[in-house]
Amino acid sequence: MKTSELTYSGYYPGVIGELTRLHAVYYHQHWGFDLSFETQVGGDLAEFFGRFEDRTDHFQAAREQKKLAGAIAIDGALRQTEGARLRWFIVDEPWRGRGLGRRLIRDAVEFCRRAGHDRVFLWTFAGLDPARRLYEAHGFQLTEKHRVSQWGSTVDEQRFDLTLV
Repeated sequence: MKTSELTYSGYYPGVIGELTRLHAVYYHQHWGFDLSFETQVGGDLAEFFGRFEDRTDHFQAAREQKKLAGAIAIDGALRQTEGARLRWFIVDEPWRGRGLGRRLIRDAVEFCRRAGHDRVFLWTFAGLDPARRLYEAHGFQLTEKHRVSQWGSTVDEQRFDLTLV
């Protein structure tokens, strides 16, 4: 499989549910996250799309036929204070290691530059090493870390920042 077998789009009907499911299943299976994680992802995605602005927000979904292979978003709501936020980055298992994640992050950072965002940040946690390597390859730097108990688990939460100017 190559990433050229994928189609790329923004929002489409059903993507909120599909993306919520992809996150919920992955993080439950691999990290033991509970129902509170799934409800947070679904609620935050619904809120994001409800206020989506083309000039400051970005969403990209990659699909193989009609199956979601991966997605990423840039949430511009905090652009004036903290910066634009990279959110909901995920690649489904069959597509990992094939360049899809690299393309999604590259396209998201390019959007931020075109939109005039000065900074981009993201929250993740220790242990997601392939994603961390992608963030760092695109210039993100670890700026904060602390241990948190949430979603039925305890993780070492990490913030990464990228300055664009």
